[in-house]
Amino acid sequence: MKISWAFDLISPYAYLGLAQMSRLPAEVEVTLVPVLFGVMLNHHGQVGPAEIDSKRRFTYRFVVWRARSLGLPFRMPPTHPFNCLNAMRLVVAAGSDLAAVQTGFDFVFRQGRDVSDPAVLADLGQALGIADVNAALSDSLVKQKLRSNTDWAVQKGVFGVPTYVAGNELFWGHDAFEMLVDYLKDPARFDDEEMRRVDSLPVGVTRSRVTRPD
Repeated sequence: MKISWAFDLISPYAYLGLAQMSRLPAEVEVTLVPVLFGVMLNHHGQVGPAEIDSKRRFTYRFVVWRARSLGLPFRMPPTHPFNCLNAMRLVVAAGSDLAAVQTGFDFVFRQGRDVSDPAVLADLGQALGIADVNAALSDSLVKQKLRSNTDWAVQKGVFGVPTYVAGNELFWGHDAFEMLVDYLKDPARFDDEEMRRVDSLPVGVTRSRVTRPD
């Protein structure tokens, strides 16, 4: 069985989710798909969790707590959100395999380094085995691959990272991992009467952005 995992190095949840991947059934083959979270936010008209002050504080505290509860080394980078476009391009240039993706996430959320800093970016390139970082960053094929990946994710309906894509089903967030595992074991459990009913549940009210009740 082949599934895909859409991720962006900006996401601490993706760092947590990567650590879960070894728990997938042995027969499952995962393709790692680097995407640009910001582009997806713009497409869907969303704001990121770091763009709402109270949600930002909760998110950072939660991922610190969650990493500790999972026994994972974790350190937030010096600023967040940050510009990780070039770091993502380097991961693509390195092949986007598990080793490259792990290296990228380790720099950001294990070591807590700022990959928007040119010096840190150079270190990341070296760790990824990229001889000429500047050439990799300007490579048109690398740029196009990242754009194509993001377009693919948007077309699939992906709205956040990390997201597993299994056929036409989306499993968003590291906390949906157990749901994914259950789905892979028995997809029929997700096609019963209640699941089908909520799939087509009508919208009862549309939120207004310009008015509020008295």
